[in-house]
Amino acid sequence: MKSIMVVGTTSHAGKSLMTAALCRILARRGWRVAPFKGQNMALNSYVTASGGEIGYAQALQAWAAGITPRIEMNPILLKPQGDMTSQVIMGGRSVGNVTAQDYYDRYFQPGWQVIEESLRRLGSEFDVVVCEGAGSPAEINLKHRDLTNMRVAKHVNAATLLVVDIDRGGAFAHVIGTLELLEPDERALIKGVVINKFRGQRSLLQSGIDWLEERTGIPVLGVIPYMTELFPSEDSLDLLERRGRKSNAELQISVLRLPRISNFTDFDPLEAEPTVSLEYVDPRDPLGYPDAVVIPGSKTTIPDLLALQKSGMAAEIQAYAASGGTVLGICGGFQMMGKILADPEGIEGQEGRFPGLDLIPIRTLIAGAKIARQRMVSSNYPQEGLPVVGYELHHGRSQLLDEKAQRSNGLGGTPGPSSPAAEAVAYHPLFDDASLGLVDETQSIWGTYLHGVFDNGPWRRAWLNRLRQQRGLKALPTGIANYRNERENMLDNLAKTVEAHLDVDRLLASFKS
Repeated sequence: MKSIMVVGTTSHAGKSLMTAALCRILARRGWRVAPFKGQNMALNSYVTASGGEIGYAQALQAWAAGITPRIEMNPILLKPQGDMTSQVIMGGRSVGNVTAQDYYDRYFQPGWQVIEESLRRLGSEFDVVVCEGAGSPAEINLKHRDLTNMRVAKHVNAATLLVVDIDRGGAFAHVIGTLELLEPDERALIKGVVINKFRGQRSLLQSGIDWLEERTGIPVLGVIPYMTELFPSEDSLDLLERRGRKSNAELQISVLRLPRISNFTDFDPLEAEPTVSLEYVDPRDPLGYPDAVVIPGSKTTIPDLLALQKSGMAAEIQAYAASGGTVLGICGGFQMMGKILADPEGIEGQEGRFPGLDLIPIRTLIAGAKIARQRMVSSNYPQEGLPVVGYELHHGRSQLLDEKAQRSNGLGGTPGPSSPAAEAVAYHPLFDDASLGLVDETQSIWGTYLHGVFDNGPWRRAWLNRLRQQRGLKALPTGIANYRNERENMLDNLAKTVEAHLDVDRLLASFKS
């Protein structure tokens, strides 16, 4: 099979974007191309059409290639959940929670088998597979258990690119050090170096490039300029870099930066809105009074809820909501907004029964198999009849506690005690499937299980117009395309920039016939 491998000297060197760019470039040149990452560690995930869970970055790369995401593109996904453990997703399905040592003991051989099988299937269907590594291929203490980097490159005899982030400094040392730590057969696969995130005048870099090529015998195939396109990050630490981007925006929306925030790709469409300034707020920081507060998904819902309570943020959110502020929770955030959360088996990290934020009268039981499926529904609020697509990805099952509202909304389950707020306020289903979310009669308190809800342009604009109405601002047009159209434009711009600064033809010439 023809394959390209993209490895990096460090984490955040730009491997994911380089892989996406190559997928789009090759697809435009008429190749049938597919992305691949054998093992990914990330809290941003996507549900495929078959109901399998993969890293969101691989879904983005599939869209860049013009194909539908599938589980073979990321056969192993590790989702950190605290206490030095991770949930293992293999072949799209959860197979358990393990420590690093347990993972190596129990899943290394099965993991390599599912990687081999996934590569075989992709290789039989596509002209080129563009593989992405993880972290660095030269972590000598971890190489014996590395399922992602040079083990994959050697298996498929991949033309391998070594990407280095020059913006963080030390780029030449990173390249030399990485090459020195590779085995001879691994180093032989490196067909080119790519210097990424370059700011400044190219001519001032040329002497360093000349030295590097002479020193290593490996050509520098590209110097990619620093790009500001917003694409999903796999690390919540990068959210700190997104603060204060639009000081002149008309709406301020705060997203809580939970300790185990997940699927924060949900908010990329909001961040792309010209009139919206999105800020990720640490639970230890003051909440203030933004136009809306969003409680995102979480890999460990109850521990993150307890973190909000311990920091005082829970009380701030309750006070904000009581004063008329708008709060929206997605997935784990929706569950936190309820009255009771129970996790009798400790599936998400902490056993027990815990009080929620008491903003929506629901009770959530975290138990049973994970629900992972794509959905297509019709909205009831903020505007009736809008088509909405997204996906569910959660363990918990929620029930409305107020008996009267339960009968009218059809959520089912056994009625339980209701809070005074629940008795005084009516709650309505957000969509024609009432299990997917609720909104109160003032349209101030929102909760949904649907990831990707803001991807739907008309629904997003209708929701924003509720906030704008409260501020006395003119409504935005709702007849707009969904976010995927904007994502396509960003992928086109990414590919155009990379192709202008990367010798793709020389890379392709390295394929073995």
